[in-house]
Amino acid sequence: MNPKVLSIGTGNPPEKFTQAEIYQLCGYQSEKVKSIFLNSDIETRHLYLNRKTFKPQETCDQLNQRYKEGSLEIASSAICASLKKVSVGLEKIHFLAVVSCTGYLCPGLSSLLIKRMGFRSDIQQANILGMGCGGALPGLQRTFDYLKSHPGKLGLLVAVEICSAAYFLDTSLETIVGNAICADGAAAVLMENGNLSSGPQIVDFESRICPEHQDKVGFSQVEGRLRIILHKDIPEIAGPVSKEVITLLLKRNGLGKHDIKYWILHSGGRKVIDRLQLELGLEPEQVKHTKSILKNYGNMSSPTVLFVLQETMHQERPQAGDYGLMLALGPGLSVETALLRW
Repeated sequence: MNPKVLSIGTGNPPEKFTQAEIYQLCGYQSEKVKSIFLNSDIETRHLYLNRKTFKPQETCDQLNQRYKEGSLEIASSAICASLKKVSVGLEKIHFLAVVSCTGYLCPGLSSLLIKRMGFRSDIQQANILGMGCGGALPGLQRTFDYLKSHPGKLGLLVAVEICSAAYFLDTSLETIVGNAICADGAAAVLMENGNLSSGPQIVDFESRICPEHQDKVGFSQVEGRLRIILHKDIPEIAGPVSKEVITLLLKRNGLGKHDIKYWILHSGGRKVIDRLQLELGLEPEQVKHTKSILKNYGNMSSPTVLFVLQETMHQERPQAGDYGLMLALGPGLSVETALLRW
């Protein structure tokens, strides 16, 4: 039997901002830039900021401290929410994978969370860094691999990002777009390899790396700060590649596009979603949860696709035998997918 999702919990900073508020916080004074913020299909985003005291152009030390404090706080909230749903104690967790790309810590986030929350001392751990918005699915696969080789154990995947610790202010379009869509959030997925869960079983994975587009998305480092790389051609590049990857994944499992009831796509931004919808031939109803998460949370990088999965499970109430397909894009350029079956 393949591992299953037992529960999903999410966490966000308490402060929620409108697009107009974030535009003002950034200190922009351009109607063109303002229109990018207000025409993003995003209404609100959570940021680990104090709206009363925040001033842009913070020091590297301030950004690093925000990343550490914020990621620990919201990751802990997501973990507690996930465990509470199924009344599982921390002592039952034997594996912890943590995914993040918006900061760097050593000891890593997994070690810090183990101490902060009181996980068992013999827990196995993994930190997956630098995989951007696509990181949750490699994290899901790492947890899957552990559970396949350890029947009866429970594993926990945590994806957490503090994008407000990785902002960069200049006049380039890519940093403006990044500041207009990126947000903070965490998601925790509790998984098991047994019969405890009615959640989806992880059937298969498929990935595609396109090294020729490695310069199109990710982070660069400028004077010790992370600066987003977000090329305008990403939607056009990612659409056809995503279709190829999905076709291969489905064919290997004897399925066609018509067999997929739930499309769980990363809320990467309006243009990315629209291009994926067009390329995959999906109806508006099939991307409504992806667009809902974008509208209410923005692009939280790696945890975003898990927010979409949680909303899909909560609102759609999938039935036994239904198939779902998860897709997220990351630096590399990479396309990450997972096939689910309820």
